[in-house]
Amino acid sequence: MPSVRVDDIELYYEVHGEGPPLLLVPGLGVDVDFFRGIIDDLATSCRVVAFDPRGAGRSGKPDIPYSIDGMADDAVGLLDHLGIDRATVLGCSMGGRTALMLALDHPNLVDRLVLAASSAFVPPDRLFTRRWLIMDVLSHIPVPKSIDPQPRYAWRRQRDASRGFDCSDRLGEIDMPTLVVHGTDDHIVPFALGKKMADGIPGARLVTLSGGHRALFTSHAGLLVEEVTRFANDS
Repeated sequence: MPSVRVDDIELYYEVHGEGPPLLLVPGLGVDVDFFRGIIDDLATSCRVVAFDPRGAGRSGKPDIPYSIDGMADDAVGLLDHLGIDRATVLGCSMGGRTALMLALDHPNLVDRLVLAASSAFVPPDRLFTRRWLIMDVLSHIPVPKSIDPQPRYAWRRQRDASRGFDCSDRLGEIDMPTLVVHGTDDHIVPFALGKKMADGIPGARLVTLSGGHRALFTSHAGLLVEEVTRFANDS
């Protein structure tokens, strides 16, 4: 299982396939396995790089404040380690915010940008929704590490980084081709937020699918792969 030292943590990663580089960035509380259902299909035409973000999976989980900017820096370190000069970056949910920071602060590394079920910010009125509360309660229940490898503190560190982020006023700076994919019934990141993000990025294309937050990677996985593959290989 390959890993690389990036700043203060060990970052776990996987590389699959050959072709144009495609970096996959997971969201809150998940790791590379979240993309397991699409990696093989994407790898038929792309060099897929997927990694566990800090605080999740097999990567380091320091009990210190996290930030979306810092997670983007982790991704920069990984790309540098792999000798990848430019890549299409696909970020889901919190990973989409990481992808946004890569595009904004390291535009030389991002050839194309894919934002799936994500938003440029988390509205204040959603900070204490039922979902946050339920997930917080569940995080207190002790379970074997083989079932839930993410410690409670690490989930909270990720959550705090995500809900403290807002790059809405910088979306106009993004100048690489951008694809936004969002479900109309997403109750975690409402469709209106995805559309608002797409509207703020010059030339962004919005692909609307039915279903909720994870539907893009389950019931619509085939369509997502088709869209991303075409987008990543478009010269």
